[in-house]
Amino acid sequence: MTATRLLDGLVIAALAIAPVLAPAYLDLGTRIVIVALCALSLDLVVGYCGLVTLGHAAFFGVGAYAAGIFALRASAEPLAGLLVGGAAAALLGVLSGAVLLRSRRLTLIMLSLATVLVVQETANKLGWLTGGADGLQGISMAPVAGLFAFDLFGRVSYVYAAVVLALGFLVFRSLVDSNFGRSLVGIRENEARMRAIGTPVDARLRVAFVIAAAMAGVAGALQAQVAEFVALNALSVDFSSEILIMLILGGAGRRYGAFLGAPVYVVMQDYLAREDPANWYLWIGLLLLAIVFFAPGGLTAWIGALAQRVGGKRL
Repeated sequence: MTATRLLDGLVIAALAIAPVLAPAYLDLGTRIVIVALCALSLDLVVGYCGLVTLGHAAFFGVGAYAAGIFALRASAEPLAGLLVGGAAAALLGVLSGAVLLRSRRLTLIMLSLATVLVVQETANKLGWLTGGADGLQGISMAPVAGLFAFDLFGRVSYVYAAVVLALGFLVFRSLVDSNFGRSLVGIRENEARMRAIGTPVDARLRVAFVIAAAMAGVAGALQAQVAEFVALNALSVDFSSEILIMLILGGAGRRYGAFLGAPVYVVMQDYLAREDPANWYLWIGLLLLAIVFFAPGGLTAWIGALAQRVGGKRL
Protein backbone atom coordinates (compact mmCIF):
# COMPACT_ATOMS: atom_id res chain seq x y z
CA MET A 1 0.00 0.00 0.00
CA THR A 2 2.88 2.35 0.76
CA ALA A 3 4.36 1.77 -2.70
CA THR A 4 0.98 2.46 -4.26
CA ARG A 5 0.67 5.73 -2.37
CA LEU A 6 4.15 6.67 -3.53
CA LEU A 7 3.20 6.00 -7.15
CA ASP A 8 0.02 8.04 -6.70
CA GLY A 9 2.14 10.93 -5.49
CA LEU A 10 4.50 10.56 -8.45
CA VAL A 11 1.58 10.74 -10.87
CA ILE A 12 0.37 13.99 -9.35
CA ALA A 13 3.94 15.34 -9.17
CA ALA A 14 4.41 14.58 -12.88
CA LEU A 15 1.35 16.68 -13.67
CA ALA A 16 2.78 19.51 -11.61
CA ILE A 17 6.27 19.60 -13.14
CA ALA A 18 5.24 19.04 -16.77
CA PRO A 19 4.88 22.78 -17.58
CA VAL A 20 8.38 23.37 -16.20
CA LEU A 21 9.96 20.58 -18.22
CA ALA A 22 8.11 21.29 -21.48
CA PRO A 23 6.73 24.85 -21.49
CA ALA A 24 6.55 24.92 -25.30
CA TYR A 25 4.14 21.97 -25.40
CA LEU A 26 1.45 23.12 -23.01
CA ASP A 27 -1.31 22.85 -25.61
CA LEU A 28 -0.35 19.24 -26.29
CA GLY A 29 -0.05 18.64 -22.56
CA THR A 30 -3.53 20.00 -21.98
CA ARG A 31 -4.89 17.68 -24.65
CA ILE A 32 -3.14 14.73 -22.98
CA VAL A 33 -4.55 15.66 -19.57
CA ILE A 34 -8.11 15.88 -20.91
CA VAL A 35 -8.07 12.56 -22.75
CA ALA A 36 -6.32 10.93 -19.78
CA LEU A 37 -9.27 11.95 -17.60
CA CYS A 38 -11.66 10.47 -20.17
CA ALA A 39 -9.60 7.26 -20.37
CA LEU A 40 -9.54 7.10 -16.57
CA SER A 41 -13.33 7.21 -16.52
CA LEU A 42 -13.50 4.47 -19.16
CA ASP A 43 -11.15 2.34 -17.06
CA LEU A 44 -13.76 2.23 -14.31
CA VAL A 45 -16.20 0.60 -16.77
CA VAL A 46 -13.83 -1.55 -18.84
CA GLY A 47 -11.00 -2.34 -16.46
CA TYR A 48 -12.89 -2.75 -13.18
CA CYS A 49 -16.43 -3.67 -14.23
CA GLY A 50 -15.34 -5.72 -17.24
CA LEU A 51 -17.87 -4.03 -19.55
CA VAL A 52 -16.44 -3.31 -22.99
CA THR A 53 -18.10 -0.31 -24.63
CA LEU A 54 -17.61 1.77 -27.76
CA GLY A 55 -19.97 4.52 -26.68
CA HIS A 56 -17.96 6.46 -24.12
CA ALA A 57 -17.62 9.44 -26.46
CA ALA A 58 -21.35 10.04 -25.96
CA PHE A 59 -20.68 11.15 -22.36
CA PHE A 60 -17.61 13.18 -23.30
CA GLY A 61 -19.49 14.95 -26.09
CA VAL A 62 -22.63 15.62 -24.07
CA GLY A 63 -20.49 17.12 -21.31
CA ALA A 64 -18.70 19.29 -23.87
CA TYR A 65 -21.92 20.54 -25.47
CA ALA A 66 -23.62 21.09 -22.11
CA ALA A 67 -20.70 23.17 -20.81
CA GLY A 68 -20.44 25.10 -24.08
CA ILE A 69 -24.14 25.90 -24.25
CA PHE A 70 -24.11 26.84 -20.57
CA ALA A 71 -21.22 29.25 -21.21
CA LEU A 72 -23.04 30.83 -24.14
CA ARG A 73 -26.51 31.13 -22.63
CA ALA A 74 -26.12 31.22 -18.87
CA SER A 75 -22.69 31.75 -17.31
CA ALA A 76 -19.12 31.65 -18.60
CA GLU A 77 -17.75 30.66 -15.17
CA PRO A 78 -15.61 27.55 -15.80
CA LEU A 79 -16.19 25.72 -12.52
CA ALA A 80 -19.96 25.97 -12.88
CA GLY A 81 -19.59 24.71 -16.45
CA LEU A 82 -17.72 21.64 -15.20
CA LEU A 83 -20.58 20.79 -12.88
CA VAL A 84 -23.12 21.26 -15.68
CA GLY A 85 -21.11 19.09 -18.07
CA GLY A 86 -20.67 16.33 -15.48
CA ALA A 87 -24.35 16.44 -14.50
CA ALA A 88 -25.54 16.26 -18.13
CA ALA A 89 -23.30 13.26 -18.83
CA ALA A 90 -24.41 11.58 -15.58
CA LEU A 91 -28.04 11.99 -16.63
CA LEU A 92 -27.26 10.37 -19.97
CA GLY A 93 -25.46 7.62 -18.05
CA VAL A 94 -28.57 6.96 -15.96
CA LEU A 95 -30.83 6.79 -19.03
CA SER A 96 -28.52 4.80 -21.27
CA GLY A 97 -27.29 2.53 -18.46
CA ALA A 98 -30.85 1.39 -17.80
CA VAL A 99 -30.79 -0.18 -21.27
CA LEU A 100 -27.13 -0.96 -21.93
CA LEU A 101 -26.41 -2.76 -18.67
CA ARG A 102 -29.08 -5.34 -19.38
CA SER A 103 -26.67 -6.85 -21.92
CA ARG A 104 -23.10 -8.08 -21.98
CA ARG A 105 -20.24 -8.68 -24.43
CA LEU A 106 -21.08 -8.30 -28.12
CA THR A 107 -24.62 -7.04 -27.52
CA LEU A 108 -23.32 -4.38 -25.16
CA ILE A 109 -20.71 -3.28 -27.69
CA MET A 110 -23.33 -2.93 -30.42
CA LEU A 111 -25.81 -1.09 -28.20
CA SER A 112 -23.14 1.31 -26.97
CA LEU A 113 -22.13 1.93 -30.58
CA ALA A 114 -25.76 2.67 -31.44
CA THR A 115 -26.00 5.04 -28.48
CA VAL A 116 -23.09 7.22 -29.56
CA LEU A 117 -24.39 7.32 -33.14
CA VAL A 118 -27.86 8.38 -31.99
CA VAL A 119 -26.46 11.08 -29.71
CA GLN A 120 -24.17 12.38 -32.45
CA GLU A 121 -26.96 12.57 -35.01
CA THR A 122 -29.21 14.27 -32.46
CA ALA A 123 -26.56 16.93 -31.92
CA ASN A 124 -26.23 17.32 -35.68
CA LYS A 125 -29.98 17.81 -36.14
CA LEU A 126 -30.27 20.33 -33.31
CA GLY A 127 -28.22 22.87 -35.21
CA TRP A 128 -30.03 25.82 -33.64
CA LEU A 129 -28.67 24.71 -30.27
CA THR A 130 -25.40 22.90 -31.02
CA GLY A 131 -24.26 24.53 -34.25
CA GLY A 132 -24.72 21.25 -36.13
CA ALA A 133 -21.93 20.29 -38.52
CA ASP A 134 -20.30 23.71 -38.04
CA GLY A 135 -19.77 23.08 -34.35
CA LEU A 136 -20.61 25.14 -31.30
CA GLN A 137 -18.80 28.44 -31.74
CA GLY A 138 -18.48 31.78 -29.96
CA ILE A 139 -17.64 30.38 -26.53
CA SER A 140 -15.67 32.80 -24.36
CA MET A 141 -14.75 31.70 -20.87
CA ALA A 142 -14.44 33.89 -17.80
CA PRO A 143 -11.39 33.59 -15.50
CA VAL A 144 -11.24 30.42 -13.42
CA ALA A 145 -12.73 31.19 -9.99
CA GLY A 146 -12.76 34.82 -11.10
CA LEU A 147 -8.97 35.01 -10.68
CA PHE A 148 -7.10 33.20 -13.45
CA ALA A 149 -7.82 34.32 -17.00
CA PHE A 150 -7.05 31.93 -19.86
CA ASP A 151 -3.87 33.12 -21.59
CA LEU A 152 -2.48 32.69 -25.10
CA PHE A 153 0.42 30.56 -23.84
CA GLY A 154 -1.89 27.90 -22.41
CA ARG A 155 -0.48 28.00 -18.88
CA VAL A 156 -3.82 28.52 -17.13
CA SER A 157 -5.52 25.96 -19.37
CA TYR A 158 -2.95 23.31 -18.50
CA VAL A 159 -2.91 23.98 -14.75
CA TYR A 160 -6.71 24.10 -14.65
CA ALA A 161 -7.03 20.80 -16.54
CA ALA A 162 -4.25 19.17 -14.49
CA VAL A 163 -5.91 20.11 -11.19
CA VAL A 164 -9.22 18.66 -12.40
CA LEU A 165 -7.44 15.45 -13.49
CA ALA A 166 -5.67 15.18 -10.13
CA LEU A 167 -9.01 15.54 -8.32
CA GLY A 168 -10.58 13.03 -10.69
CA PHE A 169 -7.77 10.58 -9.97
CA LEU A 170 -8.28 10.98 -6.22
CA VAL A 171 -11.97 10.13 -6.67
CA PHE A 172 -11.06 7.18 -8.91
CA ARG A 173 -8.46 5.96 -6.41
CA SER A 174 -10.92 6.18 -3.52
CA LEU A 175 -13.47 4.18 -5.49
CA VAL A 176 -11.20 1.35 -6.63
CA ASP A 177 -9.56 1.02 -3.20
CA SER A 178 -12.91 0.81 -1.41
CA ASN A 179 -15.09 -2.23 -0.80
CA PHE A 180 -17.24 -0.95 -3.65
CA GLY A 181 -14.27 -1.10 -6.01
CA ARG A 182 -13.30 -4.57 -4.82
CA SER A 183 -16.85 -5.75 -5.46
CA LEU A 184 -16.59 -4.43 -9.03
CA VAL A 185 -13.47 -6.53 -9.55
CA GLY A 186 -15.34 -9.52 -8.15
CA ILE A 187 -18.18 -8.91 -10.60
CA ARG A 188 -15.68 -8.69 -13.44
CA GLU A 189 -14.05 -11.96 -12.44
CA ASN A 190 -17.17 -13.99 -11.69
CA GLU A 191 -20.54 -12.26 -11.92
CA ALA A 192 -22.54 -15.42 -11.16
CA ARG A 193 -20.65 -16.05 -7.92
CA MET A 194 -21.11 -12.43 -6.79
CA ARG A 195 -24.85 -12.75 -7.36
CA ALA A 196 -24.86 -16.02 -5.43
CA ILE A 197 -23.35 -14.40 -2.32
CA GLY A 198 -25.96 -11.64 -2.39
CA THR A 199 -24.05 -8.76 -4.02
CA PRO A 200 -26.41 -6.27 -5.73
CA VAL A 201 -24.59 -6.65 -9.05
CA ASP A 202 -26.92 -4.60 -11.23
CA ALA A 203 -27.09 -1.68 -8.81
CA ARG A 204 -23.31 -1.51 -8.40
CA LEU A 205 -22.68 -1.66 -12.13
CA ARG A 206 -25.19 1.16 -12.66
CA VAL A 207 -23.52 3.32 -10.01
CA ALA A 208 -20.07 2.74 -11.52
CA PHE A 209 -21.43 3.43 -15.01
CA VAL A 210 -22.97 6.75 -13.96
CA ILE A 211 -19.82 7.84 -12.10
CA ALA A 212 -17.73 7.03 -15.18
CA ALA A 213 -20.18 8.95 -17.37
CA ALA A 214 -19.95 12.00 -15.08
CA MET A 215 -16.13 11.92 -15.15
CA ALA A 216 -16.16 11.70 -18.95
CA GLY A 217 -18.60 14.62 -19.02
CA VAL A 218 -16.23 16.69 -16.91
CA ALA A 219 -13.43 15.86 -19.37
CA GLY A 220 -15.68 16.98 -22.23
CA ALA A 221 -16.52 20.20 -20.40
CA LEU A 222 -12.80 20.85 -19.97
CA GLN A 223 -12.27 20.37 -23.69
CA ALA A 224 -15.06 22.81 -24.55
CA GLN A 225 -13.76 25.44 -22.14
CA VAL A 226 -10.12 25.19 -23.17
CA ALA A 227 -10.77 25.08 -26.94
CA GLU A 228 -13.79 27.45 -26.74
CA PHE A 229 -15.33 25.30 -29.46
CA VAL A 230 -17.17 21.98 -29.65
CA ALA A 231 -17.21 19.87 -32.82
CA LEU A 232 -19.34 16.88 -33.68
CA ASN A 233 -16.31 14.59 -33.60
CA ALA A 234 -16.42 14.88 -29.80
CA LEU A 235 -19.38 12.49 -30.14
CA SER A 236 -17.83 10.23 -32.75
CA VAL A 237 -17.20 6.49 -32.74
CA ASP A 238 -13.62 7.30 -33.77
CA PHE A 239 -13.07 9.18 -30.53
CA SER A 240 -14.58 6.33 -28.51
CA SER A 241 -12.17 3.96 -30.24
CA GLU A 242 -9.19 6.22 -29.56
CA ILE A 243 -9.97 6.38 -25.84
CA LEU A 244 -10.29 2.59 -25.71
CA ILE A 245 -6.97 2.23 -27.56
CA MET A 246 -5.28 4.54 -25.05
CA LEU A 247 -6.58 2.41 -22.21
CA ILE A 248 -5.44 -0.81 -23.86
CA LEU A 249 -1.99 0.68 -24.45
CA GLY A 250 -1.64 1.71 -20.83
CA GLY A 251 -3.39 -1.32 -19.36
CA ALA A 252 -7.06 -1.60 -18.43
CA GLY A 253 -7.77 -2.19 -14.75
CA ARG A 254 -4.17 -1.31 -13.86
CA ARG A 255 -4.81 1.96 -11.96
CA TYR A 256 -2.26 3.96 -13.96
CA GLY A 257 -3.15 2.71 -17.44
CA ALA A 258 -4.77 5.97 -18.51
CA PHE A 259 -1.71 7.95 -17.41
CA LEU A 260 0.58 5.89 -19.62
CA GLY A 261 -1.67 5.16 -22.58
CA ALA A 262 -2.93 8.70 -23.15
CA PRO A 263 0.47 10.42 -23.49
CA VAL A 264 1.94 7.59 -25.59
CA TYR A 265 -0.97 7.66 -28.02
CA VAL A 266 -1.31 11.46 -28.25
CA VAL A 267 2.44 12.07 -28.65
CA MET A 268 2.74 9.36 -31.29
CA GLN A 269 -0.33 10.69 -33.07
CA ASP A 270 1.08 14.22 -33.04
CA TYR A 271 4.52 13.09 -34.23
CA LEU A 272 3.37 10.66 -36.91
CA ALA A 273 0.70 13.00 -38.25
CA ARG A 274 3.50 15.51 -38.92
CA GLU A 275 6.17 13.11 -40.17
CA ASP A 276 4.06 10.58 -42.07
CA PRO A 277 0.49 11.91 -42.41
CA ALA A 278 -0.50 9.33 -45.04
CA ASN A 279 0.45 6.30 -42.97
CA TRP A 280 0.25 7.29 -39.32
CA TYR A 281 -2.70 4.94 -38.69
CA LEU A 282 -0.49 2.10 -39.91
CA TRP A 283 2.14 2.88 -37.28
CA ILE A 284 -0.49 3.13 -34.55
CA GLY A 285 -1.79 -0.27 -35.63
CA LEU A 286 1.70 -1.76 -35.49
CA LEU A 287 2.14 -0.32 -32.01
CA LEU A 288 -1.07 -2.00 -30.89
CA LEU A 289 0.08 -5.31 -32.35
CA ALA A 290 3.37 -4.97 -30.48
CA ILE A 291 1.50 -4.34 -27.23
CA VAL A 292 -0.72 -7.38 -27.79
CA PHE A 293 2.23 -9.69 -28.50
CA PHE A 294 4.86 -8.37 -26.09
CA ALA A 295 2.85 -6.66 -23.33
CA PRO A 296 -0.68 -8.11 -23.38
CA GLY A 297 -1.52 -6.44 -20.07
CA GLY A 298 -0.51 -3.01 -21.38
CA LEU A 299 2.48 -0.82 -20.62
CA THR A 300 1.65 -0.70 -16.90
CA ALA A 301 1.81 -4.49 -16.57
CA TRP A 302 4.98 -4.66 -18.66
CA ILE A 303 6.74 -2.02 -16.55
CA GLY A 304 5.59 -3.76 -13.35
CA ALA A 305 6.92 -7.12 -14.56
CA LEU A 306 10.21 -5.51 -15.60
CA ALA A 307 10.57 -3.84 -12.21
CA GLN A 308 9.96 -7.15 -10.42
CA ARG A 309 12.51 -8.89 -12.61
CA VAL A 310 15.15 -6.21 -11.96
CA GLY A 311 14.36 -6.24 -8.24
CA GLY A 312 14.61 -10.03 -8.14
CA LYS A 313 18.02 -9.93 -9.80
CA ARG A 314 19.26 -7.40 -7.29
CA LEU A 315 18.17 -9.65 -4.47
